[in-house]
Amino acid sequence: MKRPGPLLTLLAGLLLAVFILTLDSTTGTRSASSTYEKPSSAKSPSAKPSPSAAATSPSPAPKRSAAPAGVYTGRTDDGSSAVAVSLRGGKAIAYFCDGHDIESWLKGDVKGTGAMRLTGADGARLNGTLKGGGKLTGTAEVGGGHYAFTLDRAKRPSGIYRANSRVAGARIVGGWIVLPGGRQVGIVTRDGKPAAAPAVDPETGAVTVDGQRLTARPVTP
Repeated sequence: MKRPGPLLTLLAGLLLAVFILTLDSTTGTRSASSTYEKPSSAKSPSAKPSPSAAATSPSPAPKRSAAPAGVYTGRTDDGSSAVAVSLRGGKAIAYFCDGHDIESWLKGDVKGTGAMRLTGADGARLNGTLKGGGKLTGTAEVGGGHYAFTLDRAKRPSGIYRANSRVAGARIVGGWIVLPGGRQVGIVTRDGKPAAAPAVDPETGAVTVDGQRLTARPVTP
């Protein structure tokens, strides 16, 4: 009787090979499935303003341009005094003068609407409004008096002039308003004492005070 040795050995080898192949297949499948991750298709939505929010956003207010530069001169409605206002860059300087002993220098801002509120020493005030760029109307309170005025836009040599110097040890301060047509109204103070001013040459600014030659210059803000 023959031994079945070689046949059994061959069968055992086949069974072992089938077992190893089955084990490898199972392990590979598990490894692949465990490392595979499905990419996320969800994306975070970008924030968009709601139509209502966009509709209610306030629009920027339009900027108003500064009042045009220029000089306005004239007399008060009662004819007692002269007024001149110089404008530039949204600022204003005014000179009020009766040609004898009442005067005031005032300054302040000019709004885009052309309105201005100027102030000076001793409570002096001037309120004015530009009218179409050619006229300036308003009121002034100077030296206890109340004055209304309407000023016209002036051309040089009309305007405001001022001199500041020392003559014979005294401080001299002069102010002049040159009206259209060449008429002048001004005051010179000597150490704070006012008096009517001598005539100034508007072309050169030359003026003689107490025998001393001075130069008066146009006044702008």
